[in-house]
Amino acid sequence: MDLFQMYVNNEKQKALVEKTAKLAEKVQKRVGMAEETASLPRENIEDLRKEKYFSLTLAESYGGKALSLYDFLLVQERLAAGDGATALSVGWHLGIIKELSEDHLWNHDVFDWFAKQVASDQVLVNRIASEAATGSPTRGGIPETKAVRDGDDYLLTGRKTFATMASVLDYYIISAYIEDKETVGSFLVSSNSPGVRVEKTWDTLGMRGTGSDDVIFDEVRVDQNLLVELSTGQTARKSAKGWLLHIPACYLGIAIAARNDAITFAKNFQPNSLHTPIAEVAHIQQKIGEMDLKLMQARSFMYQVATKWDEEPEKREQLGAELAAVKTIATNTANEVVDLAMRIVGGRGLSKEYRFEQYYRDVRAGLHNPPMDDMVIQLLAKRALAED
Repeated sequence: MDLFQMYVNNEKQKALVEKTAKLAEKVQKRVGMAEETASLPRENIEDLRKEKYFSLTLAESYGGKALSLYDFLLVQERLAAGDGATALSVGWHLGIIKELSEDHLWNHDVFDWFAKQVASDQVLVNRIASEAATGSPTRGGIPETKAVRDGDDYLLTGRKTFATMASVLDYYIISAYIEDKETVGSFLVSSNSPGVRVEKTWDTLGMRGTGSDDVIFDEVRVDQNLLVELSTGQTARKSAKGWLLHIPACYLGIAIAARNDAITFAKNFQPNSLHTPIAEVAHIQQKIGEMDLKLMQARSFMYQVATKWDEEPEKREQLGAELAAVKTIATNTANEVVDLAMRIVGGRGLSKEYRFEQYYRDVRAGLHNPPMDDMVIQLLAKRALAED
């Protein structure tokens, strides 16, 4: 059975997954290029842009497809099987567009102007928040990037790290400390603005193809109307963010790809010490069964939570713990599944001839995407202790 069809419930979803499968084949061909250059190939962006992938989660009133969270996870999981780095990268964009479309965080006129660009030109955006001094923004550090008022504009100065897709983005949503307001906010900044510079710093073990370089802002002038969010007030973001499930979906997609490759290998590899392929060996079958059991558990939980998010919007703010738990379970499961796949293949799994070693490196990155395991465990513990 095709695991990517397991959670497909209707013809619309089937068509989405099949369309994404074709895109996955295209981006997979450039994995070597991405690995070598530690960047996201522009050709991948153009392939996705031609298929209007970047407006899948945009509201239908703007010409988007308004994908549900469930449908969003289906396509991201499938794309990740082709290249996890590409899927994780564009997942941030799609998640942000979904959040902005549904939660109305921005001034209507600004969002209207921006959304029309997403629909017509398939522009690409990401939140750029991490800094060397503050670490992950989920830990609550105050940005060292400063926004200083200058007439009707602000001047942004600072340096951002882990800026996924830095070199191919059209817009950045930049967090900064706003001096005149004495609070943290976010600005929508064009990547072509004078004073914006990308510095090639990304050279990592895994997820090399995300091209998460540093972005430097040197007194970048931004219109005051492009101060799109504040940490307090009407533009404050909600605490429960269903769209962040694109992260576990991505890593489960990588794990499924590793599982599929391992099974193909097992069916075709027959050492001269055996009369059958290793797929007939009991301990190999044991590992294959374990992979499927683990994937079944993690995926079932993820899609169950996504269904609840879609079908019971009034309860979304109560799903914070479940959303966090999905990420922890899925990313750890993905690591376990890829490890089992490599044990099936043996020493050949370390060879660059196969993709197993890349799968192994890429899924490790999931452990460092938010929320971190320790924060999830603490969240669950506090919820349990708060019970009557």
